[in-house]
Amino acid sequence: MVATMKKFVFLAFHRDWDQFLLNLRNMGMIHVVEHDRKNIDEDKLYSLIKTKKELEEAKKVLRRNRDEKLDVAFNKPNAEFGYSIPAEIEKIETERSLLNQQLMIASKERDMLKPWGNFDPAQIELLKVAGYNINFFISPNIKYNPEWEELYDVIVVKKESSRTYFVTVSKKDNISELLDLEVEKLPDVSFGSLEDIIESVNKNLIKQDEALVKLSDNIPSLDAAINELENEIQFSKVVQSGIPMADNKVILLQGWAPEDSVPAIEQYLNKESVYYEISYPKPEDDVPIKFKNNRFARLFEPIAELYELPKYNEIDLTPYFAPFYMIFFGLALGDIGYGAFLLLLSTVFKAVKKKSISMTMRGTMSLVQILGASTMICGLLQGGFFGYNIYEIDSPFIDNLESMLYFDNSQMFTLSLILGAVQIMFGMFLKIFNRIKQFGFKHALSTIGWFVLLLSIIVSYLSPNVVPMGGTIHTGVMIASGILIVFFNSPGKNPLVNIGTSLWDTYNMATGLLGDILSYVRLFALGLSGGILASVFSSLATGMSPDQAILGPLVTIIIFLFGHAINIFMNTLGAFVHPLRLTFVEFYNNSEFSGGGKKFRPFAKANL
Repeated sequence: MVATMKKFVFLAFHRDWDQFLLNLRNMGMIHVVEHDRKNIDEDKLYSLIKTKKELEEAKKVLRRNRDEKLDVAFNKPNAEFGYSIPAEIEKIETERSLLNQQLMIASKERDMLKPWGNFDPAQIELLKVAGYNINFFISPNIKYNPEWEELYDVIVVKKESSRTYFVTVSKKDNISELLDLEVEKLPDVSFGSLEDIIESVNKNLIKQDEALVKLSDNIPSLDAAINELENEIQFSKVVQSGIPMADNKVILLQGWAPEDSVPAIEQYLNKESVYYEISYPKPEDDVPIKFKNNRFARLFEPIAELYELPKYNEIDLTPYFAPFYMIFFGLALGDIGYGAFLLLLSTVFKAVKKKSISMTMRGTMSLVQILGASTMICGLLQGGFFGYNIYEIDSPFIDNLESMLYFDNSQMFTLSLILGAVQIMFGMFLKIFNRIKQFGFKHALSTIGWFVLLLSIIVSYLSPNVVPMGGTIHTGVMIASGILIVFFNSPGKNPLVNIGTSLWDTYNMATGLLGDILSYVRLFALGLSGGILASVFSSLATGMSPDQAILGPLVTIIIFLFGHAINIFMNTLGAFVHPLRLTFVEFYNNSEFSGGGKKFRPFAKANL
């Protein structure tokens, strides 16, 4: 359900404005209504947001370079140092870029010199001074002529499968023209010197990597700086949300708070030099939404937030779709072993991360535990356990369990349709109260008519001896429902308009209701396809293993684990997404959920 909210209006003297906002933030219980102001300092806000983005990018870089396997403690947070970290990273990255360029050039030159061996270019220069032309050539083997060795003083350095590397020592200037080859231009440095340069550059690159790793010890300082900026950004927005009045001497601010926190807020505000008023919301107010559900429904609130939050004046559907979602997930996954895996995995995670786990992650793991348990229970309907059927086990206990719980494919198909009809009817029932809450009782009369009409058909079909279909009682109920449907679908309008609207509603109901119910067949289809794939992987694991004492079991285990890992991932994703679709489309639509609410976010100082 949605918590009851109270509206606050504050009037503060302009000299006390900043101090009042600081005190309001310290209290951390008021959702401030932010207004778009023309005189907002956009340059300052843009600068803060830009700096925050730079810090967040720096944090990503450090996270990528930190070795989580090493048990190295973080340094104590220092927000002032945190602001300088992006510049430090940029300095390291620039140095790494220059070193990589040097490495690329040196490696290229080394590869050029490698076939020629390690010689000193200075010795070549001495020969040139003595009047000898030293030229380096590479010739295709089919073109190389052994007679060159006598004619042009050719010295073969290296022969490969397709090329020959050779040097000419001659006083002739036109040796290149005589050989019809281009002279190779080699670097003015020796192969050994390039090896030393590459080694030195690689050492420097390692130093830069180590510098980044060491800098990652200061991630808490980045978090502190980001946290500080978030507070400053939020404070700047709230400062600009105040509305100046009385020649800018008084500033007005509006906010919201849950009704149960009003006494604590009043006690706090009575100590402040500020005037305030408290009132209930008006229909036109855009009231922030805060959920107030029991422990079970609270676990499903993140799922509800994936779509939209309800408006303040409509029913929160979270507690009503939660049991259905739990069952639908179990039917869609439908394997006892898969459910046990999810339950065990989430339980172990909560136990191992007991001290460090956040409240959000703890709630997520609790939800996974519930969904895993639901899958195990729903899996008993067909008895699948990692692709094997437990009902094939010859045991009196299993036989009794099968007689009580087993559903064949036809029964599972029917069960999916029945669950769909139940949820849709329940959604229409909630629609009655949703309309009463938002528009008044008379606007719900048409929905009441439809609900009673459909319910009477269902009752007559299931209990023809008690309420015969078309009998006196059933006919009377249908006539009464028809009157509500035809003449009360648009209260206050012309009766002819009501009749026309009722015909259109009847058409939509006849076509839409059937399509909505058939959508729930996906629960049966998902469970069936997942079970077939699980059975295939289990069969492959035993059928493809070689008949060897050691290798056979090893291959069986690898295929079993790999196959079922893929199937668990795919089926769990489908079991999560498709019940979402049934909830947000079929159930929400038949409940006439409109949504559009914004989340309650109290103005408070963010802490690490």
